[in-house]
Amino acid sequence: MSTTLNLISEYQHEKVLFVNNEKAGLHAILALHNTNLGPAIGGCRLYPYAGLDAALFDVLRLSRGMSHKNAAAGLPCGGAKGVIIASPAQKTPALFEAFGEAVETLGGKYYTAEDVNTTTEDMNQVLHTTQYVVGRDTVSGDPSPVTAYGVFCGIRAIANRLNGTDDLHGVKIALQGLGHVGFDLAHRLYEAGADLTVSTHSNRANMEVAVKEWGAKEVTDEELYRTECDILSPCALGATLNYDTIPNLKCRAVAGAANNQLLDDECGQALRDRGILYAPDFVINGGGVINAAQEVFTTYNRENVLKQVAGIYDTISWIVERSGTTGVPEGIIAREFAESRIYGTPCRFR
Repeated sequence: MSTTLNLISEYQHEKVLFVNNEKAGLHAILALHNTNLGPAIGGCRLYPYAGLDAALFDVLRLSRGMSHKNAAAGLPCGGAKGVIIASPAQKTPALFEAFGEAVETLGGKYYTAEDVNTTTEDMNQVLHTTQYVVGRDTVSGDPSPVTAYGVFCGIRAIANRLNGTDDLHGVKIALQGLGHVGFDLAHRLYEAGADLTVSTHSNRANMEVAVKEWGAKEVTDEELYRTECDILSPCALGATLNYDTIPNLKCRAVAGAANNQLLDDECGQALRDRGILYAPDFVINGGGVINAAQEVFTTYNRENVLKQVAGIYDTISWIVERSGTTGVPEGIIAREFAESRIYGTPCRFR
């Protein structure tokens, strides 16, 4: 616990709220990282964490990542995250209503949304007890397709850096995770002519489609990280790029939808030392929050959202170009770029 508590100070969180509502069966943590740019936006993740330490470690990293993601996307909002310690089988309306009550106590500083293992239907339950919800099914809806579109744009930018063209025909892509975002991304990549290898812990129906209809090759996660490919695309949980997996990688670049793909900054340097390009996760997967943020700050317009999300291509291109010129890992460049907006400090790389 002491290590993760130290992160609250290190990451400069404004507030961390522990919630224990036995009547509703709710055990949750809400982490408000930073509101310098405006009210914070970040999803509500439901996951059967091994314990409080694991949940706290995850929510602190995720909430800081949301501050970086929102700032990098040019949004007038800060970052936060909520995690509910439970399995999907434990979902009840009361659980999400109690979560909404916790969000309401933050007085509009935190807008929640769907995330891993939560849906727009769950958010409808949260709306019973708080107004501070985005990604409503009656407005912007499921953010997954928009997130996938942004990652697709980022992958094209990476392919252009690797091959001198963003045409994905014949580009070998190893994709981990066929959830809402991963499955939509895999479909886009298939339609663009990419050669797919995929792994997933669940979503067998999606795997059947990927293999039988899109010609993807199915492998295990362990095999995926040893697959010879152009681009590795992690689209499941975080910290999968670590001291165990990086030495085994046989890719030329990493570009995926998962949050917090790198275990730490040293892993970013390890990728660079191996000559592997990295598309910083909080930049490439920013499409979903760009989509949701329009509910807070303006009248929702899908066409405007997609135009803004398409800009991820240029941002990723700039980051990898600056990394190539300066020798600084892409993740550090992206973080300093985001923090220059959050804290009003100079960015060395602009």
